[in-house]
Amino acid sequence: MMAAQKELYDAIVIGAGIQGCFTAYHLAKHSRRVLLLEQFFLPHSRGSSHGQSRIIRRAYPEDFYTEMMAECYRIWAQLQHEAGTQLYRQTGLLLLGMKENPELKTIQATLSRHGVEHQYLPSEELKQRFPNIQLARGEVGLLDKSGGVLYADKALRVLQDAIRQLGGIVHDGEKVMEIKPGLPVVVKTTSSSYQARSLIITAGPWTNRLLRPLGLELPLQTLRINVCYWKEKAPGSYSVSQAFPCFLGLGLSLAPHHIYGLPSREYPGLVKNTPDEHFILDRHPKYDNIVIGAGFSGHGFKLSPIVGKILYELSMKLTPSYDLTPFRISRFPSLGKAHL
Repeated sequence: MMAAQKELYDAIVIGAGIQGCFTAYHLAKHSRRVLLLEQFFLPHSRGSSHGQSRIIRRAYPEDFYTEMMAECYRIWAQLQHEAGTQLYRQTGLLLLGMKENPELKTIQATLSRHGVEHQYLPSEELKQRFPNIQLARGEVGLLDKSGGVLYADKALRVLQDAIRQLGGIVHDGEKVMEIKPGLPVVVKTTSSSYQARSLIITAGPWTNRLLRPLGLELPLQTLRINVCYWKEKAPGSYSVSQAFPCFLGLGLSLAPHHIYGLPSREYPGLVKNTPDEHFILDRHPKYDNIVIGAGFSGHGFKLSPIVGKILYELSMKLTPSYDLTPFRISRFPSLGKAHL
């Protein structure tokens, strides 16, 4: 029989991926009584936050992401300092594209506007600097020197420990079965029932399953991302110790998505490769104490410190630190198909 929980939380967060963990971390850091719920037993590999590494960068065509990343770097550094364990390694991020590529030009202009250290590499200089990269004729490079590797699984563990140390509660292996909107909002799980002043849903591919009973279905598409590991031709030459950077290919004719990769580290001798839109950060249109964070596939991990901060602010009815116009649900005039 389900036991009733009478304790009232300031906030309940559903989903203990990186976005949910950072949201709970910000709530706990501001002395909010927070419960973080995860349907699977931690750690697990069924969401989009598992694995050992992710790229971090300030190189974006959009000003708002580049601006947000400045604070993200500060929070990642603060978390690393608090934990006493390395969560980030600066390797640089090399963007590759044709000289006339409009996205490459836009990114270069964005980096310049925000004072981010970067270097343009014409074809010949690019070949000399990175002889172990096979380049297309006329391809040039743009090096975002702040780019690097985030140690993803380590970051999740550190955050979950920090949430507990700050007084937050983490329950894993507890699937949400029902959400009853209201004040308080009631969340029923496979184990118990909880009440909170606000609810934040960061459930990844399971977001719409939770939202449909609340009268909302977001235009989210779950993507399966292929992660490949390529054997080094020259052993050791693609490793972080040899200053081989993360890389991102723009506008390649062979792929509909950007192709990006990380230097050899997770598995010595093997280089990681995968493909790479805007998030949803908003309140439910009908229930303003239910906050939604979704659509993070591709580039959400590096921005999670700020995503978590924004979701905390929305849940506590605080003025958001950033303009949320690009992330509002209202940008979809009709909730038809969209690819986030």
